[in-house]
Amino acid sequence: MSSEIQSLDSIAPMNQSKTAKSSDPVQAEYDEGKSFLEAKHYGQAAVALHNALVGFEEKADESGIANASNQLGHLCLAREEFDTALKHYQRAFVICEKSNDRMSILAVLNKVVAAYKGLGQFDEAIETCLDILDHYQDNRDPQGTVATLEEMADIYIVKDDKIKAADTYRTIASIHRNFKHENIAAGFVKKAEELER
Repeated sequence: MSSEIQSLDSIAPMNQSKTAKSSDPVQAEYDEGKSFLEAKHYGQAAVALHNALVGFEEKADESGIANASNQLGHLCLAREEFDTALKHYQRAFVICEKSNDRMSILAVLNKVVAAYKGLGQFDEAIETCLDILDHYQDNRDPQGTVATLEEMADIYIVKDDKIKAADTYRTIASIHRNFKHENIAAGFVKKAEELER
């Protein structure tokens, strides 16, 4: 039995990312880039994430390339560089699709919708939402389906296509009715009726 007592200064939370820095310099650069992005230090994030991407490419690490591309997409989205964001997301998407990583595919597609909306390419945003719906229906995920339909309704409203927005709200209402969420369903029917006036 030890008689030494650990000092309070040396006690730290277990998930402190500063102390758990990766021994892989490329991964460390990636992690640093993510931290800069979260802190909205976009210039530093861009340098770190680009360096990480190059490092992952040199190692032919497809997972790393997808992650770095995805984070660079987030960075470009935050900076409203929507065209560049799309290119990064599309690169990440191809890798995720190749490895059949359904959750990552959905995450990337949702960001692709945001980039298309930023570009004002609403038809492409709707088309991407339809792809997302296919994935959610394959997974039997009503929550994801409803969230995507709400996104589509918002896009239709921005496009000033009130009829399609109202139809989308009615579809959402019917899904809620299937789960006996009568009050929520009634709220979406009311939204549809308001658009049809």
